[in-house]
Amino acid sequence: MPRSLIAFALALFSVGTASAQEVLPRPEEPFKGKIGLTYKDSQAVKPQLKIPATFGLEDPPNILVVLVDDAGYGQFGTFGGSIPTPTMDRIAKNGLKYTRFHTTALCSPTRAALLTGRNHHSVASGVIGEAGTGFPGYSGIIPDSAATFAEVLREYGYANAWFGKNHNVPDWETSLVGPFDRWAGGLGFDYFYGFVGGDTDQFHPALVEGKKRIEPPETNEDGSPYHFTTDIADHAIRMIRASQAVAPQKPFFVYFATGATHAPHQVPDDWINKFQGKFDEGWDVYREETLKRQIALGVVPPGTKLTPRPDSLPAWDSLPAKEQQVYARMMEIFAAFTAHTDYEVGRIVDAIDEMGELDNTLILYMAGDNGSSAEGGLSGLLNEMTFFNAIPEPLDAKLAAIDSLGSDQHYNHFPAAWAHAMDTPFQWTKQIASHFGGTRNGLAISWPKRIKARGETRDQFHHVIDIAPTILEAVGVEFPAQVNGVAQKPIEGVSMMYTFDDADAKDRRTTQYFEMLGNQGIYHDGWMASAIRGQPWLSEPEPGDLLHMPWELYHVDEDFSQANDLAQENPEKLDEMVKLFFAEASRYSVLPLDDRKTARLNVDNRPSLTQGRKKFNYPNLLRLPEGAAPDLKHKSHTVTAKVVLPETGGEGMLFTQGGRFAGFGFFVRDGKLVYHYNLAGVERFNIESKDRIPTGEVTLKAVYKSDSDKPFAGATVTLFVDDKQVAQGRVDKSIPNRVTLDETMDIGFDTGTPVADGYDMPFKFTGKLNTVTIELD
Repeated sequence: MPRSLIAFALALFSVGTASAQEVLPRPEEPFKGKIGLTYKDSQAVKPQLKIPATFGLEDPPNILVVLVDDAGYGQFGTFGGSIPTPTMDRIAKNGLKYTRFHTTALCSPTRAALLTGRNHHSVASGVIGEAGTGFPGYSGIIPDSAATFAEVLREYGYANAWFGKNHNVPDWETSLVGPFDRWAGGLGFDYFYGFVGGDTDQFHPALVEGKKRIEPPETNEDGSPYHFTTDIADHAIRMIRASQAVAPQKPFFVYFATGATHAPHQVPDDWINKFQGKFDEGWDVYREETLKRQIALGVVPPGTKLTPRPDSLPAWDSLPAKEQQVYARMMEIFAAFTAHTDYEVGRIVDAIDEMGELDNTLILYMAGDNGSSAEGGLSGLLNEMTFFNAIPEPLDAKLAAIDSLGSDQHYNHFPAAWAHAMDTPFQWTKQIASHFGGTRNGLAISWPKRIKARGETRDQFHHVIDIAPTILEAVGVEFPAQVNGVAQKPIEGVSMMYTFDDADAKDRRTTQYFEMLGNQGIYHDGWMASAIRGQPWLSEPEPGDLLHMPWELYHVDEDFSQANDLAQENPEKLDEMVKLFFAEASRYSVLPLDDRKTARLNVDNRPSLTQGRKKFNYPNLLRLPEGAAPDLKHKSHTVTAKVVLPETGGEGMLFTQGGRFAGFGFFVRDGKLVYHYNLAGVERFNIESKDRIPTGEVTLKAVYKSDSDKPFAGATVTLFVDDKQVAQGRVDKSIPNRVTLDETMDIGFDTGTPVADGYDMPFKFTGKLNTVTIELD
């Protein structure tokens, strides 16, 4: 090789270079000291500390990325909502507000795009992993060819920590055996504290620290009753302070991804009380008043039209007084949840400020990973699991629970019309990628040392894939060509730093496709074409042709809210835009289009630890998430527990899956054998022996005989003690789609929340449990 080429190759990997051709981790450098026969005639070389200065980076910023879940453009006060959000106000006043920032319309796809800087289909995240299919854009497995920007920062000496929600682990990889490639550690983070999945109980979260599942403490650090958002804020503050105390030369990157304001809407009572009576005028008035505030704040242009409420959503004034009472209360709780979340983010910002690090901390505060969620249906929910399993909830039950809504007794969610109001002034909600109600979210950025503007707005069109390149440009590095031996896909986002100093800078994102669950959209040079497929408060859309959708056309440079459909007036432009959508869809692995929702949860194109197995032997005190547990839904099966009961008797959980909000359990209570089936809290079926079971070595068995292998099928359950029948009863209706979103299958104890009333957690079996065997019949 010519000497000049050798010099060039070495330069690519030299200490001071941050090249687009970088390879991470960097190849080991040759020893530059001297090795003699003994240490006396040798010269050692001191290894370099892995900090940014080692790589020639000058004073790189600390980074705080805040991502709130299921929040709409018209929700936060910073963007015209009626809910005060002083922390986001603070970030915006100390920097910039972005009024045309977009997400993917669904949670884990947005998060994959955020971390990788590529479109969600490009990184196999076209939908949540639990509904993934066997196609490249939909597997739910972020490929090794799409390393995260966190991995790059870690290689350059950052201390990285992730707090809160991780919904980027494939469902089948969430158990204790992993693999852990797409857990936080495999995605570039040194520490993780939060939950793995789509949502979690805020009072009894499915906590994970690192790779270990743990139970939450009873109180927060200040002694107040436990709440998840407070807990992760406590941990984030402790990590920042500790890392800076130990190694102040290492900047920190904190990814703070709350479970709020996703369902369940659970928040301390003192926060709920602050909003009593604030929403009695209803969602229609809220939308009108919010638009006025947005225009006054300058986060929407003057003359912006309020898009109409869909006909399928009721007018507030058409509702009976009792419904208005329940729905206003649900919105009070949601507002409290939002305000509480912003407060906890504020504690982190305060801690950074107290340490003297705020000036050189790049803060990106995203108010939503999609639009507000309409998954509460037309009348709201006491329990979100009823939505995922298409089980109706009676209004009387909601009325009876009005004073306890927001507590740990409910997995509640507000009505779809409130979600639509949270997305003011736009049409539609979460899941609807075709319209800005599903994809436009508030973003505030501050970095006082670098961004000199204060309290200004930026109107350039941007997307969540632009966050990663923005952060890397801010640090001063380019994305590497190779990470961990794998050639990398090109970054598809563009840095937003060009907007920091120039409010009038020309847009650098001129084209962006949108697709989710069959909803299709394409933005190009100030125009937006949109094709909606179904309504998010319905479980499945009506049959239709995904290739010939009723497309709409909007000139969004002049029509901020997509209020004026120009499809009939400008068919040539629409045809051009539709063709561009399919070109982009082909380019970014969007095809094949798929509009299935709950039906996609039950396809067989996902890996499984249990597929093909009929018999499972489990040891005592084991926890398994649903994605790694045998699928018992509407399937005949037998659960057998071999136990030894002491002479004084014993009790406790033998086997359970789920908890308070859906699930089933097999246990001993008051000396009797019990099988309990919880149909999402709407109905409960209890089968219990009349007599106490004997002590000593005993075999306990529950035989679940399903009427058919079909959704909602009933079953006959028979209980045996040493092969003697001791009870029999019916489960009239069963869970069809998903038992739980966050709880586990537990052997020998019950974690999370209780599946039945009448026992204290963790209800650990007090006898000796040798093994539990599950057999599919």
